[in-house]
Amino acid sequence: MGEDTDTRKINHSFLRDHSYVTEADIISTVEFNHTGELLATGDKGGRVVIFQREPESKNAPHSQGEYDVYSTFQSHEPEFDYLKSLEIEEKINKIKWLPQQNAAHSLLSTNDKTIKLWKITERDKRPEGYNLKDEEGKLKDLSTVTSLQVPVLKPMDLMVEVSPRRIFANGHTYHINSISVNSDCETYMSADDLRINLWHLAVTDRSFNIVDIKPANMEDLTEVITASEFHPHHCNLFVYSSSKGSLRLCDMRAAALCDKHSKLFEEPEDPSSRSFFSEIISSVSDVKFSHSGRYMLTRDYLTVKVWDLNMEARPIETYQVHDYLRSKLCSLYENDCIFDKFECAWNGSDSVIMTGAYNNFFRMFDRNSKRDVTLEASRESSKPRAVLKPRRVCMGGKRRRDDISVDSLDFTKKILHTAWHPAENIIAIAATNNLYIFQDKVNSDMH
Repeated sequence: MGEDTDTRKINHSFLRDHSYVTEADIISTVEFNHTGELLATGDKGGRVVIFQREPESKNAPHSQGEYDVYSTFQSHEPEFDYLKSLEIEEKINKIKWLPQQNAAHSLLSTNDKTIKLWKITERDKRPEGYNLKDEEGKLKDLSTVTSLQVPVLKPMDLMVEVSPRRIFANGHTYHINSISVNSDCETYMSADDLRINLWHLAVTDRSFNIVDIKPANMEDLTEVITASEFHPHHCNLFVYSSSKGSLRLCDMRAAALCDKHSKLFEEPEDPSSRSFFSEIISSVSDVKFSHSGRYMLTRDYLTVKVWDLNMEARPIETYQVHDYLRSKLCSLYENDCIFDKFECAWNGSDSVIMTGAYNNFFRMFDRNSKRDVTLEASRESSKPRAVLKPRRVCMGGKRRRDDISVDSLDFTKKILHTAWHPAENIIAIAATNNLYIFQDKVNSDMH
């Protein structure tokens, strides 16, 4: 986030007709790859859309390329579990890119039950001049072959091919809420409400259960796992968050089953502020390690918190996302909005954090200057080179001209999924069925 937030400009936005929103079009996850060249989105219809950044133009070498659709494919289909009489949705819960090993790209996508590994490759040449086949690929009559020729590769229009490499199924009884690729580039983990499994990327028929919080008697169940992530540098460390607001850091070197955590991060509750909603709003909906690996970022219903791995007693920073909703918790409980799961994101240098809110607002907090801003992802701001103006929500009393009252917020327009480019000030915002990509033209590089 630059010094002058008003000069934040749009790079591009991808909009579908808002008057006609089908459930299948709602974006359910957004993820940049490790270079930021590709951006993947998953939706409730089981589709994955990959956007690619255009290379810098020769005419304007310093102008940043925009993101255009690179490939679209159907990742998951609706299924039915006949044993349990349950319908398994095709909705993509999470997408994670694998570090690139060669010219091809690979990503993991998951719905509630099945994780799939996809390979994305490009073809811009085709072989011609076969001896035994004709141009249509049919076998020639051998009696007509009088001379031998060397097949050659001829240029063709670029074709992006997406193929399923592996399917990791039958690993989870409950709904998968997160997947995370390990820094060893060989394993990844998947977490559901009660268990976390460790998979090898080459082995589909078995996984190792590394966390199991399922009690012997389900009536004794007090909390569920809400999110989990591997440490970016230490392949033996991972963290998982719970619906009680706690974080558990586990070390796989200590035991095969990590039921006993190495560290427990939990903020003591203030008894004076306890209410019926306390446990619901303290549930952690997302946890992200910083790029440096020193900090963790968590999101609960009303706040984002930064934790230091060396200090378990309390977070080192707490930022209020929409404190004006504290008085509205009763109505938010009645319309189920209180159970919305907002994600959070670090910028590339870990100096700014971002998370979504209601009314298509999203929030940014600068950790160094302690300044924060509320911005809006809307059709009005989606015109090329439009400037994003800071928005303000007021509780009552005197209102400025552009202020919006807390009573007129639209709770159906929510930004749950956000992603930040790993090296530049480019952000991707999923607002219902629209993807917005914003770029800070003034401060394009991290500081």
